[in-house]
Amino acid sequence: MSFSIRVNDQDFDAEPRAGQCLRTYLRERGWFGVKKGCDGGDCGACTVQVDGEPVHSCLYPALRAEGRSVTTVEGLAKDGELHPMQQRFLDAQGFQCGFCTAGFLMTTTAKGFDEDKRADLPRALKGNLCRCTGYRAIEDAICGVKHTERPDAGQAVGRSLGAPAGPQVVTGTARYTFDMEVEGLLHMKLLRSPHPHARIVSIDTSAALRVPGVHAVLTHHDAPETLYSSARHEHPTEDPDDTRVLDDVVRFVGQRVAAVVADSEGAAEEGCRRIVVEYEQLPFVLDPEEAMAPGAPVIHPKGPESRIFRAENNVCGEVHGETGDVERGFAEAHVVHEETFRTQRVQHASLETHGCLVYFEENEETGEERIVVRSSTQVPFLTRRALCALYDLPEEKVRVVAGRVGGGFGGKQEMLTEDIAVLAAMKLHRPVKLEFTRPEQFYGATTRHPFKVTVKVGAKRDGMLTALQFRVVANTGAYGNHGPAVMFHSVGESMGVYKAPNKKVNAYSVYTNAVPAGAFRGYGLGQVTFALESAMDELARLLDIDPLVLREKNVIGPGDHMEGPCGEEEDLHIASYGLDQCLGVVRNALADDRSAELAPEGWLVGQGFAMAAIATGPPGGHYADATVTLLDDGSYDIAVGTAEFGNGTTTVHKQITAGALGTTVDRIAIRQSDTDVVRHDTGAFGSAGTVVAGKAVMKAANALAGQILSFAAEYVRVPQSQLRLTADAVECEGRIVTLKELFEASRRQGVELAGVGHWGGSPRSVAFNSQWFRLAVDPDTGEIRILRSVHGADAGKVMNPLQCRGQVEGGVAQALGATLFERVLLDERGEVTTAAFRRYRLPAYADVPRTEVHFSETSDAIGPLGAKSMSESPFNPVAPAFANALRDATGIRFTEAPFLRDHVWQALHEHRSRRGDGPGRAQHSA
Repeated sequence: MSFSIRVNDQDFDAEPRAGQCLRTYLRERGWFGVKKGCDGGDCGACTVQVDGEPVHSCLYPALRAEGRSVTTVEGLAKDGELHPMQQRFLDAQGFQCGFCTAGFLMTTTAKGFDEDKRADLPRALKGNLCRCTGYRAIEDAICGVKHTERPDAGQAVGRSLGAPAGPQVVTGTARYTFDMEVEGLLHMKLLRSPHPHARIVSIDTSAALRVPGVHAVLTHHDAPETLYSSARHEHPTEDPDDTRVLDDVVRFVGQRVAAVVADSEGAAEEGCRRIVVEYEQLPFVLDPEEAMAPGAPVIHPKGPESRIFRAENNVCGEVHGETGDVERGFAEAHVVHEETFRTQRVQHASLETHGCLVYFEENEETGEERIVVRSSTQVPFLTRRALCALYDLPEEKVRVVAGRVGGGFGGKQEMLTEDIAVLAAMKLHRPVKLEFTRPEQFYGATTRHPFKVTVKVGAKRDGMLTALQFRVVANTGAYGNHGPAVMFHSVGESMGVYKAPNKKVNAYSVYTNAVPAGAFRGYGLGQVTFALESAMDELARLLDIDPLVLREKNVIGPGDHMEGPCGEEEDLHIASYGLDQCLGVVRNALADDRSAELAPEGWLVGQGFAMAAIATGPPGGHYADATVTLLDDGSYDIAVGTAEFGNGTTTVHKQITAGALGTTVDRIAIRQSDTDVVRHDTGAFGSAGTVVAGKAVMKAANALAGQILSFAAEYVRVPQSQLRLTADAVECEGRIVTLKELFEASRRQGVELAGVGHWGGSPRSVAFNSQWFRLAVDPDTGEIRILRSVHGADAGKVMNPLQCRGQVEGGVAQALGATLFERVLLDERGEVTTAAFRRYRLPAYADVPRTEVHFSETSDAIGPLGAKSMSESPFNPVAPAFANALRDATGIRFTEAPFLRDHVWQALHEHRSRRGDGPGRAQHSA
């Protein structure tokens, strides 16, 4: 048959393969702006226009586009000029990681997107999802609101600059993990376990190897015996070594059993179907309390070398601590409240799934061949370290690069694809690609830890706390990656923010035969904060004290130290204090609020708030190196290891450098996320992008400024005190020496003008947040409407207000998803039953309110230029604030997240029945 298609004004006649969708057809021809987010028509990242109409290209057959005109995001700009909507997305910074941006642009520039649709964005944008922004910035972009600024030279810090990669994001030319062509590429697919716990008796790969195009099938016989953890931390001993690349024992439904490498994904999938595995099924356990009980099946019968706390009881990690005398504290209390709370599994749902490309290149320094791993990772340096240890390779033989990463949220602080892809590439000496499907992301990656938290709190009549006690059980799933660390962190700042004289914790991270849990925004604090802040509200009711006043009586102050269950963390300091201002944001919201008037007649109305604290970085050291260099044209280059995935660190690093060197950000290039560019970087996690890597960049930029002025002073024979560094020159008593001239002079003398900076992540400061909601509840249906959302954030010196506000809005939106409806469900055998976006509901535009964000005016004594972190922390107070507002509206304390509509209705129905109200409507309450 003849086939023709016009794509972005270019004609193509290559016929699509049988059943091929338009998305893969376009990407195979280099239109990488068309993204893969779900392959189910649910997220909209693959949206293109066919004859001007928007379609989800993952569902649209390529054959159906025959004779039609297709436009991708790369085709929007004409004659070098951005489409007006592309410019609007730049001006409003309507993106963070940017993986969804092309889809939004193709929806909003389609010929049917008129004023009526612009006036009804909840309906118009129902086919497009964003996991990062909280949608406010997208709405502003569509409506033509401009937020970005262009400050003068040296004045970038504290201003709302746009992301350096913004033009590439809106034109579809930003390169994510798989947005490149690799010659001779092979594709990997994974066979996964159908059983929650089983031993592999035999595995027959012969039929798979006969599939045309299959090059290799890897099983546990091909994998090293080495045990390791898929979690990535600066200190590997933080995590238990309980994982093999391929194991002869499977411990959850979805664990990888074998890997097939073939010329195409289709051949690899067929190879997986033809592998014959004989299993000996073993007893399994899904409930962590049952897993700790005597007689439970032991999931990891390993020795002390694996660093599992109590393998015989399935306890991956535990912490027990007491300060003061808790029993005496409760005996002294006039009021004691105790309650148990539960939180659910949540998927990170970054629109770019896990995956990597592995290929070979010549090392420019040594001339020898080395392995290159291009990965969607938050931790390229730690991944290289792990690969070298696993395969006994010297570091110069491995290079790890992260392109632009399409969302992380902690989920990509994990090595889930690189290990097995490297094994295949080394075996075949061919490039190998492994890319998770959306279902694999649900059952083959990690989730947020489900928690069971029992809180007991006592207080005097005046509201002063006498004792605080936690019992925490975290379900870490089948493997202990992040399990002990999340468990330990969860009880740290959550308990440390209050000054109770007597505190006690018993916390357990427990193995079960379920999909593993891992790092997730907030790292356990959100789960325990939900319980504690809910209990504090109940305590206030029992004492008949304003919940805000109760907190103000008991929170730590500016000169205090945070004391957790095991005492103080020596390197953790309150180096700036904005918690009082965060609580003031709540007080002001209450004072001027009239949002209750927006509630429909007969609905229940309530308000509530919560607060949270978080350390600005992980304990034990988090390291970053940076180099800032003067280039031959008088511009600058930053080399820093941290990855960019919508966290905004690239922008902040440029702003810091521009301030130190008195220049503008357009004169600064940046190289990052590559193990070739600097000595080391622990990674972009633990809120470290600004406060750790940013401080290293600041030190490097300051060092370079000193070098330039010192060299210039010798060059022009003028005292350094009389020189001033400007955007592109050094001013010397009326004489101007360009930076280009100084570079040439330094090169002639054999001097390199380059500043080096290092920061070790310690000491650490503390950031604070508060969240307040007014909401309305329909007693007849359980529907909840958010009438107003207000957030207070103490980020120290706000380096970029636009980006920092976006981090807060995105964190609130993600937390609202976990609060209201997101949950990864397992059946009775532990199999994930919500392995698609249409079965796992993500917040859409219509679900997310505009949150009012108020920043505290503080300057931190530790962070770079007074800054503190603000990427994880906005998540943590949202669920308890919502629960407290729901309690205020309904009179019911909901102790288990999420607060599903049918659960709310059922609780209201039972509450009315107990009171004898019958089926009639409940009364409006404030």
